[in-house]
Amino acid sequence: MVLHASNPSIREVEAGASLGQPEQPHEFKSILSCVAKCPVYFLGSAPFGRCTGPSRERDQRGDTAGEKTEKILREFVQFYEDQYGVALFNSMRHEIEGTGMPQAQLLWRKVPLDERIIFSGNLFQYQEDSKKWRNRFSLVPHNYGLVLHENKVAYERQVPPRAIINSAGYKVLTSLDQYLELVGNSLPGTTSKPGSTPIFKCPTQFPLILWHPYARHYYFCMMTEAEQDKWQAVVQDCVRHCNNGIPEDSKVEGPAFTDAIRMYRQAKELYGTWEMLCGNEVQILSNLVMEELGPELKAELAPRLKGKLQERQRQWIQISDSAYRMVYERVKVLFEETLSKLQRARPAMEATIRTDMDQIITSKEHLASKIRAFILPKAEVCVRNHVQPYISSILEALMVPTSQGFTEVRDVFFKEVTDMNLNVINEGGIDKLGEYMEKLSQLAYHPLKMQGCYDKMEPLRLDGLQQRFDVSSTSVFKQRAQILMREQMDNAVYTFETLLHQELGKGPTREELCKSIQRILERVLKKYDYDSSTVRKRFFREALLQVTIPFLLKKLAPTCKSELPRFQELIFEDFARFLLVENTYEEVVLQTVMKDILQAVKEAAVQRKHNLYRDSVVLHNSDPNLHLLAEGAPIDWGEEYGDRGDGGGGSPGPVAPEGATLSEKRRRAKQVVSVVQDEEAGLPLEVGSEPSPACPASPDSVNTIRSLLSQDLQAESPLLNGAPVQETPQPEAVPEMPPHLPPEKAVDLEPSNPTNQETGEQVSSPGGCTLIHTTSEDSSGVQTEF
Repeated sequence: MVLHASNPSIREVEAGASLGQPEQPHEFKSILSCVAKCPVYFLGSAPFGRCTGPSRERDQRGDTAGEKTEKILREFVQFYEDQYGVALFNSMRHEIEGTGMPQAQLLWRKVPLDERIIFSGNLFQYQEDSKKWRNRFSLVPHNYGLVLHENKVAYERQVPPRAIINSAGYKVLTSLDQYLELVGNSLPGTTSKPGSTPIFKCPTQFPLILWHPYARHYYFCMMTEAEQDKWQAVVQDCVRHCNNGIPEDSKVEGPAFTDAIRMYRQAKELYGTWEMLCGNEVQILSNLVMEELGPELKAELAPRLKGKLQERQRQWIQISDSAYRMVYERVKVLFEETLSKLQRARPAMEATIRTDMDQIITSKEHLASKIRAFILPKAEVCVRNHVQPYISSILEALMVPTSQGFTEVRDVFFKEVTDMNLNVINEGGIDKLGEYMEKLSQLAYHPLKMQGCYDKMEPLRLDGLQQRFDVSSTSVFKQRAQILMREQMDNAVYTFETLLHQELGKGPTREELCKSIQRILERVLKKYDYDSSTVRKRFFREALLQVTIPFLLKKLAPTCKSELPRFQELIFEDFARFLLVENTYEEVVLQTVMKDILQAVKEAAVQRKHNLYRDSVVLHNSDPNLHLLAEGAPIDWGEEYGDRGDGGGGSPGPVAPEGATLSEKRRRAKQVVSVVQDEEAGLPLEVGSEPSPACPASPDSVNTIRSLLSQDLQAESPLLNGAPVQETPQPEAVPEMPPHLPPEKAVDLEPSNPTNQETGEQVSSPGGCTLIHTTSEDSSGVQTEF
């Protein structure tokens, strides 16, 4: 989805900015005017209105989309309020009892990417209203929202971005056939055949498409396969990060929300993993509404769409996006109201829990014993016959790709540190250390270097088991494992940084420094092996529970679920907000299968499969003072070694004065990785044609990049931040248009002034724009500051 607000900024993605309702193109307005004649629609003066046509029969047809949305939200809010009290009690009990996982050996970075840019470069975007391709300057900030600017000049002049794309829930496609298949499946009776005419024409063989089941789609293309691979890795990283939108450090609101979603879907007899559990709470809840609302809208509106196949598909995508935006706005308001109400009631609930903690625990244990006595015989038979024989197969399917991915993380870390050590020996010792360490500190967030680790998870299959256990997709497990890989890589890098920084305080010579780097590397790798084993075993246990528990609940539901209300009388009224029969029942079911899961993972560790450590192997206090080092100020290699390198992989950067404030230091933010591309490059005029000689390919060599950058710097005039500047026309190398070529097939190579007429994009006032401007350029990329 695209996040819009009156004053858009990069931080809006992080804060969960709301979806705006930009002015729609004329074509879309005509579509919506036709939709308004349907008995089920989603337009009106209120957020969700009812069609008040003359026909009484029309008024009596089912719920309108607005009423359906309100009904879904009211039902969910009840589940959420119930789960909030349970999650609060569990959090406070965990805090008091102090039970938890073994202490990690590696350190973790508190602010992994504070004020950094992940990636920037140029790519071509398809504009649906003009049906032309435009060259956009795009960047990915530290919160992974894909920001699209009109061009690089607009970015440098701090012009507000055209759009900020929150990619949660999107799929990244590099094939038109894949896209046509998904679009054809989304609308009944419009299945596209391979090779049929798509909704848009891609002028190159390297498209990149963002597809969403409900929101609008985005179409990009690149000039070369190398560029496509880079952007695919970057955008996939954005999707991976944005999908993980609920903070893991949320001990009450996060678990309460996810449990409420699960309980709501199970009440609808929808068990198993859900692929659209991605994004922040508002996005997930919007997906939940659209999961029920979408089929009804589709059934009513699809037969009324007119035109050719591609036109009907385009109309449905726009209608679905409009409905999704309106649902999002309503969900956002209601969820914020509900959360605010619960947070106001939280102090009183906490006081009750602290006072009656022992009694609540005793009451819960009594309730669990009664439920266990009732369901245990049935649950054990179900586990023995339908789950236990398949646990080892599921575990093996998970272990192979996951362990390969973590091994690849170890190999990449080892290679990068070893290369750095060789460079220190050959290129000046400590004088270049700041530059190398600045690069290494960002290794976990380098999408291209980490892509090889992530790719190891792609072969994950649960052949034959997905249908048996009703697992809709393995993407949930792939994404979780990939996030854990990134965390472990960053932990290893940060631990290495901390130990090396301590060693540098002793003033070593070049030879001593190289030996110290090797010794610290071996030390960190031992810690990584231990933490990697711990993290993977926990991941395997969680994944096995995700697969088996919904299956067991579905199997037991016909004989057990109807009997659960009679256990409600065992809960005191004062404790009813913290104890729920349904939750206790699920915990009892979990316990019946947990022993088999723990045993399977334990056996794999005893056999040393995939370098898993036995549970008895515990590294107690191997470095008692290591965690004290992490309490100090974050290490800024660029500041301490500012005159030796800028950390961006090129020319030295400016040194901040000793009296510089923290905000001034942060303005020297670096970029992790960048694609530098000539903005004057154009697209081929027709699909399948070769690029014009006047349109140079993306520069790869250092000399080519430097020459292009020097040309840009000579051509650009000084700019005043925030001040309107009259743009001087620059001559462009535009391919000559053949006289027979229709105008609509031409590629618009000339950037136009920002306008809000493009579908789904809106420009806001410059006053709210985050001031991001270029400070220097080199062979490694664009270095930016905030």
